[in-house]
This record gives sequence, structure tokens and C-alpha cells, in this order.
Amino acid sequence: MNVLEILRLLAPEFILLITGFAVIGVDLARRRQDEGKTAATVAVMGLLLAALASVWLYLGHPGEIVLFTMAIDVYGLFFKTAAFIGVALVIIASVNFMAGRSKYLGEFYALLVFAALAISVVVSASNLILIYIGIEFLSITSYILAGFLRGDKRSEEAAIKYFLYGASAGAILLFGLSILYGVTGTTDLATIGDLLLRSRSAHWLGLVALMMALAGIGYKASLVPFHQWAPDTYDGAPTPVSAFLSTASKAAGFAVLGRVILTAFPQLQPDWTQILGAIAVLTMFLGNLTALKQKSVKRMLAYSSIGQAGYILLGLVAVNQSGNFGGMNGLMIYLFGYIFTNVGAFLLLLAIEQKSGGSTDISQFKGLATRSPALALIMAMFMLSLAGVPPTVGFLGKFYVFAAVMNQQMLVLGALAAVNTIIAAFYYLNVIRHMYFSESEVEGGVMASRGLMTVLVVNAVMVLAIGIFAQFFMTWVNNSVSMIIANGF
Repeated sequence: MNVLEILRLLAPEFILLITGFAVIGVDLARRRQDEGKTAATVAVMGLLLAALASVWLYLGHPGEIVLFTMAIDVYGLFFKTAAFIGVALVIIASVNFMAGRSKYLGEFYALLVFAALAISVVVSASNLILIYIGIEFLSITSYILAGFLRGDKRSEEAAIKYFLYGASAGAILLFGLSILYGVTGTTDLATIGDLLLRSRSAHWLGLVALMMALAGIGYKASLVPFHQWAPDTYDGAPTPVSAFLSTASKAAGFAVLGRVILTAFPQLQPDWTQILGAIAVLTMFLGNLTALKQKSVKRMLAYSSIGQAGYILLGLVAVNQSGNFGGMNGLMIYLFGYIFTNVGAFLLLLAIEQKSGGSTDISQFKGLATRSPALALIMAMFMLSLAGVPPTVGFLGKFYVFAAVMNQQMLVLGALAAVNTIIAAFYYLNVIRHMYFSESEVEGGVMASRGLMTVLVVNAVMVLAIGIFAQFFMTWVNNSVSMIIANGF
């Protein structure tokens, strides 16, 4: 493989690397002139260009291993494209929110670009060393972003809790990966899978390594019992950062978890199916039952994000090589739609915070339908999607994930997931009830900036479009899964 071919296959990563430094340079030149708007524009343009490069590579049906460490395949490119779009939407909505809150706006946007670069690396990593480096790269940028508002005690608390838990999880992950290397003598995932398949004596050590890797990666996806950092971090971090952590960062966690267990541990599938099934049930119940008690909508969305992680995990629990209901296609469409839904729900809180002086209490949503009909309608759409009501993308994702579970005859797991869907509907519909059927306790309308409103409309349109034109999107996802099965992970 020559240098030009490597540059072509790594085009998204190089674009983001250049964009990150360009954002810092532009900010240095124009910091005092436009409150970071030029830097944000450069960041968004770079992210969209990287997304286009990923789509271009995707259309070529690649299946290459670059520099023995990165798999440039449709699996990784799918998650890259979704993450780049999600981060771009977060930056567009952040411009007005961050203006006046920090002097270091260029660094804020550059960190989001570098976080997208970290996601790009980690979802393609096929080597233990690169997986660890990618996760740590993503974690470090996320720690800084969570505590970016210096002087805000809640933001600083969010960053400290995230850092302490992330450092511990990273150490456990490294220990697990070192066990894998010690057992097999290699850091390549596919080779590890082959060696473990041939060696029966390595079964128990492989299981220990799997549990440690699951602990290290599971915290990124906020799976129970590795979720403790998530509620306080999502609640205390700047709202655009919460939107990023709950979507693009979470998608990266699921992407690397899927690649690791399906490539390195296929022989342990009966074991990890039961382990992941138990974790999925605990994650759904804890997230949904705790969300029921929350008075703050932002904190409710934080616990909701934990519950949603449980539904997404069902796709890996029920993974098989079936065409339409193989689990992996459910996981991919769920995550793709979830990015638009949850980014939109979190970012809409920016308008509420601006009106209320920082509060996201449920009382702030009372009578929103009369004070700001457009925002109420958009929020209702996001809540219905999270609840899994047709014709939204939330329904489509849940349908394919639940169908995969039932297709594998996991009837108890499917029933428990259905119960959780009913529980979750209570707190999602409660927001709609306050917006449409309660009298407002606050005077005056709620205004959203032009950038924020653009992002909210784009997210709302995608939530409906993916649900309504489901056949087009599922054909795309099913074709991707077929290529994944054909080429391997």
C-alpha cells in the first residue's frame, strides 16, 4: 500500500487533524472580533468535509487494514459519518450559547473537532494499542469539554467526576487488553480471535479479559454498572457538551464494543450474550426508573440516555447473521436516529436555559405550546421519538432491535424491554403534558437563536424523515450489514 492510498483511506482523519489546528489559528487571528463565529464556521466546514470523505470511501465498499491498525470498512465509516454530523450540529448550536461564557471559544470548537477525530480513530481501530489510545484521546478531550466553563462549580464537578471514573475505567481496560496480549502474543483483534478459537485452555483468561474490556468500554456507553459518572456529568457540563457526550461519544463506545467482542471474542458469544443481556436489563430499569423521579428535564434526559443505552445494547445481545433482524442493523439504525433525537432534545434546552437563567426544571415547560408553539412542537417530536412512537426514527430503531431479540427467541428479554418502553413513556409524555396541558408559570415567549433553530429543525426533519422513509434507510443499513458480514470486522 503506497502513501497516496494511505492518504486516501485516511482522508477523514487528516481533514479533521488539519481542521483542528486551522480552528486554533483562525481563533488567534480573530478572537476579539466575532466571538468565535469564524472558528466555529471553519470547524463545521471541516466536519462536513470529513463526513463527505467518509461517504465517498463508503461508496467504494472498502475493506482495507491501514498500517496494520485501522480497519477502513463500512462499519467504521457508518459511525464516522453519523458522529461527524452530530458534532457539526452541536457546534452550530453552541455559537450563541458559548459567546460571553468563555474567552477560549476557539479552543472549545477545536476540542470538539479533535474529539470527532478521536471517535474516527477508535471506531476503526483493529489493534489493542490503537483502541486504548483512541479511547484515552476521546476521554481527555471530553474531560476538558465537560469542565470548560471555568468558575462554574457544576461544570467543574462534572469534569472531576468524569475524570476520576474515566481514569479508573481506563486502567481496568488497559489491564484487560494486557491479559489478551499476554495470552495470544499479538495486538491484532482478528488474530486474537483466531488464536482464542483454537486454544481451549485460554477460555477463562479470555473471559476475564472480556469482562475488563467491557468495564473499560462500557463507561463510554454509560452502561450499568459503569454509569455513575453520567448523570452528574451530563447535568453539570455545558449543555452542548452534554449533547455530544450522550450521542456521538456514546456511539463510539458501542462501535468499539461491537468490533472488539465480535472480532476478538466470537468463541465466547454464549458467555457475552448472557452478560450483555443482564447488563442491558439493569441499564434499562435503572435509567428509566430513576428518570421517572427527576424534576429537571436535563437530568431526566441524562438518566434517559442511560436507559436508551440498554435498548441499544440489545442489538449486540441478539446479533446474528440473519438478513433483516440480525441485531447489528437494529443497533446501527438506532444509533443513527438517536444522534438526531437526543442532540435535538438537549440543544432545545439551550433556549429554555436562556429564558430561565439556567434552569431546566419541568415547570419551565408549562404552557410552552402557547409561549413558543414551534419549540413545543419540536420538543414533542423528540420526546415521541425517544418513547418509540411511530412514525419517528425512535420507533424504527426499537422495532428492529426488539425484532432481533424476538428472532433469537429471547422472549423474557423482549418482554422486559417492552415493560421499560412503557415506563419510559410516562416521563417522556409528562414533558408533552406540561407543554400542552398546563398553564404557564412564566411570562413571555421563549426565543431560539437562528443557528439553534436551524439545528433543531434539521434534527426534527431527520427524526421524521428516517421514520417515514424507513425503507430507504433500512436498505442502506442492511446493505452495510451484508458487507460487514462478507468482509468481517
